[in-house]
Amino acid sequence: MDYISGYEIWLAREKRAAPNTLSSYLRDVRQFGQWAGGERLSLSQVNQEDVRQYAQNLEAKGKSNATVVRSVAALKSFYTYMLSIRAVPVNPAKGFTPNRVERKLPAILSNHEVDLFLEQPDPTDSKGCRDKAMLELLYATGIRVSELISLDVQDLNLSASFLRCRGRSKERVVPLYKGAVRALTAYISEVRPQLLEDPEEAALFVNMNGERMSRQGFWKIVKGYQDKAGIHKDITPHTLRHSFAAHLLENGADLKSIQEMLGHADISATQIYAQVVNQKLRDVYSRAHPRA
Repeated sequence: MDYISGYEIWLAREKRAAPNTLSSYLRDVRQFGQWAGGERLSLSQVNQEDVRQYAQNLEAKGKSNATVVRSVAALKSFYTYMLSIRAVPVNPAKGFTPNRVERKLPAILSNHEVDLFLEQPDPTDSKGCRDKAMLELLYATGIRVSELISLDVQDLNLSASFLRCRGRSKERVVPLYKGAVRALTAYISEVRPQLLEDPEEAALFVNMNGERMSRQGFWKIVKGYQDKAGIHKDITPHTLRHSFAAHLLENGADLKSIQEMLGHADISATQIYAQVVNQKLRDVYSRAHPRA
């Protein structure tokens, strides 16, 4: 087995990498492997200077700073694996730090925009009822799109108003507000049975053919309702996750609780929402204070 194939198995089984992380890291490592081959280097012979030259090569090709940073992160991960199987004596990417990308604050919707967006599905028809349930659940819990489409019916406890979500590293329980419970109850009792092709299907959310909802299918649903609502912000499925976190923080929730609900392994990932809220307050101050 070659090193990259072994790394793929390690990343999936040992590190339980998310699908997007898995595909992007493998792509970056394969590209590095092609470059190393052109330099007549085997992957087990690479040193820190080689990593530096590769980063400079990416920059010379016009790659963005974000791409370079991500590529080096992938190499650090790959060589952590290489160390674990004793294919290299040190991690050649560990000591190299490219220029950091300035992290942009995530876009969030206002409370009014969330209300407007969630009002768009027509709950009187099958598609609208299903879409209403999905969007209400997403904003109620802040779960990732990959987690949403992976949900099974058994993951819901509507009588107790909570959702059990199997995240990237561990399972977590997230509460549901009453509006989300009502939308989910209507969908599960009235619509989902009609959509199912296979009565044994476990998926909570299915497409109009009765099969598990896909990421691409859900993306189209979100963009369709954005257009219908006439909201000019670019709304993605992750926008509702960001808005969920920022709105909780604005209304007094503590960062630790939000971290638990979002499933962040490190609280530093959650702290960016404090920056969003602080920026919003500064914007309000600048607009409203007579001497600002």
